[in-house]
Amino acid sequence: MKTVLIVEDERDLRELVCHHFRKEGFKPIAVPDAETAYAEVQHRVPDAIVLDLMLPGMQGTELCRILRSAERTAKVPILMVTAKDEEIDKLLGFELGADDYMTKPFSLRELVARLRAVLRRSSDTHSPTQIPPYVSEALFINFHSYEVRVRGEEVSMSLIEFRLLKHFVSHPEIVYSRDQLLDAVWGRDTSVMPRTVDVHIQKLRALVEEDPKNPRMILTVRGAGYKFQPNSAR
Repeated sequence: MKTVLIVEDERDLRELVCHHFRKEGFKPIAVPDAETAYAEVQHRVPDAIVLDLMLPGMQGTELCRILRSAERTAKVPILMVTAKDEEIDKLLGFELGADDYMTKPFSLRELVARLRAVLRRSSDTHSPTQIPPYVSEALFINFHSYEVRVRGEEVSMSLIEFRLLKHFVSHPEIVYSRDQLLDAVWGRDTSVMPRTVDVHIQKLRALVEEDPKNPRMILTVRGAGYKFQPNSAR
């Protein structure tokens, strides 16, 4: 049974979501604020987190940033929920490492579907299938242990960043449009915007490129999309 931490300050909504998740076979743990959520995560890391953006005290965005910066919680799927529906707020959520984003009011059925989708993507990334590591002078990736080293230094990245990097190195020199990357990395059952791809490309470049402003591995193909240039990873 998958454990889901629900961080929501509206009591009625929090209880409703918990009730629905139990009916769907999940084990929900509900807390009203980010501070309590952080304490809960230190005690036990959940399988996924449903995180409200606007919370009393510490905001959901700050909690997301903290969780993504810690090794033991960096890969936990996070589904953000908020009353805000501005594109800039969604982009901020994804930039901080959220795996998906929903705005209130929402369908409980859709919430469960979105949660299952992020859990499935997480499970696919951690599949026990033995894939040989990717090794070059600049880049080392162990797909089984999730270890990434850039020029000998270990780097920590979110689940989406790792999936994006894995897709690129598995398909070198092939140009992918934003929509194709959304389907391959985020999945067809998500409402992530195409511009979100640009945000994660920038974050990935900051992690793996020697000069992110002049990338040599993850290249922009003007008017077409992005591609991975393996020769530049040497």
